[in-house]
Amino acid sequence: MEIKTMAIDNYENVYQLWSNTTGMGIRSLDDSKKGISKFLLRNPTSNFVAIINGKIVGVILCGHDGRRGYIYHAAVKINYRCQGIGKALLKAVYYALEQEGITKSGLVVFKTNEIGNSFWKSQGWEERTDLNYYSNAINNNI
Repeated sequence: MEIKTMAIDNYENVYQLWSNTTGMGIRSLDDSKKGISKFLLRNPTSNFVAIINGKIVGVILCGHDGRRGYIYHAAVKINYRCQGIGKALLKAVYYALEQEGITKSGLVVFKTNEIGNSFWKSQGWEERTDLNYYSNAINNNI
């Protein structure tokens, strides 16, 4: 397995992986090729793909605001799970954040995504029950 920094050339394969991952929320604007390109340009060192035999089998997006890291759209192809790929992707993100001086990170997982929630808890992430998460699509308000 090889962990590589994600490039926009990986988009079609990554999008296919996201589209076939149960529990993944994809938004047409933000997760379009243009949206992901913009994200990769802003966060060039903290997004990774896992490759086996020339095929992308895992992906993790991560960015930061200078203070906190945020993980998005982590996924591993179903027939490649439980082989350490998710852990390897997460390790790459931790290293990238550390290099940027970021010491804390967060993520959002749908409550109904049992596999995702189980993975993050197994990696030592703590579920927050003391706050509410709010979302607003700005393009709906213009």
